[in-house]
Amino acid sequence: MTQTRTFSQAVRLGVGETSAGRGGRSDRRRLHAVIALLLVVAAGAGCSSTPPDMSGLLEPDPDARVWPLASGTPRYVYVGQLIGERDFKQGEDTQGAIVKALKWIAGLVVGEPDYLELQRPVSGMTGDDGRIYVTDMGLQAVVVFDLARAKVLKWEKAAPGVRFVSPVAITGDGNGGVLVTDSELGAVFRLDANGNPVQRLGEGILTRPTGIARDERSGNIYVADTRVHDIKVFDDHGSLVELIGNRGGGRGAFNAPTHLALSDGELYVADTLNFRVHVFNTVGDDRLTFGRLGLYVGNMTRPKGVAVGGDGRIYVVESYFDHLLVYDRNGRLLLPIGGTGRGAGQFYLPSGVWTDASGRVYVADMFNGRVEIFKELTGEPVP
Repeated sequence: MTQTRTFSQAVRLGVGETSAGRGGRSDRRRLHAVIALLLVVAAGAGCSSTPPDMSGLLEPDPDARVWPLASGTPRYVYVGQLIGERDFKQGEDTQGAIVKALKWIAGLVVGEPDYLELQRPVSGMTGDDGRIYVTDMGLQAVVVFDLARAKVLKWEKAAPGVRFVSPVAITGDGNGGVLVTDSELGAVFRLDANGNPVQRLGEGILTRPTGIARDERSGNIYVADTRVHDIKVFDDHGSLVELIGNRGGGRGAFNAPTHLALSDGELYVADTLNFRVHVFNTVGDDRLTFGRLGLYVGNMTRPKGVAVGGDGRIYVVESYFDHLLVYDRNGRLLLPIGGTGRGAGQFYLPSGVWTDASGRVYVADMFNGRVEIFKELTGEPVP
């Protein structure tokens, strides 16, 4: 008597059950051939479909949380978060029901896809191309959110034959590529627009590079060398041209500087273990120092990320107390955002912060494995 099987039984055989005799082996071969065909059909349908519109990821919902929380004029609104490839799956509906069903059947055999997700994001930038670049120590890579193509890329190579170990900060190189510091490799790495290694800067000069910023006018590259407590300035070819600061607690001195930002000809330095922020002009003259150690919101215990937004307001990540602090350009506290947690506008050991031309503020929420996004709504908030 010929043995018959339902399709579901055949699928179970394909994922690990054994079948006695020649008939079972034949069934498995047929199933594998069918699955292969289904995957080809599904892949072809995916290639021909239009990428889903991801613009909504950078715009707030009408009922999104706003700051300040008390009554008054809202100054900031919560936009959302970036985690990884799953961000691009929400709302994706570009394939027909048949293709989706076939992918589901194929998934019974090959398993669920392994989505790329952030692990320990440290800092980032938004490029002129609209892509969002995030350095991730957990992944030991640069993660690129390409919204236009609804893709997430992972760049792991720092140089030919060399992988990133501890990527910290990233900035544009002025030619469509990026510059990335790696604190363990002790250098700055230039990658082109496709993530291909191009150049290594500062090898043998830098000890533990962390923050980085580039002056578009001069082409000079500013790197915080945390272990030796100074800022090293390189020209666009990678030659050392200047040193800013030394170890100390006075004006113009540093104790473990970390993150950097450049805006309107001024360099902003998170002087982390001096519990303050320095603002210099690009030749190293100290214009402003603000912040001090303390237990109150607005004090700085572990200042890390620093950035500049609309009206010249200054954003500082206070990592120890899990806050994003907003100051005016003269260092006066305007508004705190945050608190410890996983909810909207909460953080767990945040690290870097950056802004874009559309008034968005991005925070690398390191131990929550995400980037949180806020948007400026009005002018400077009133303290």
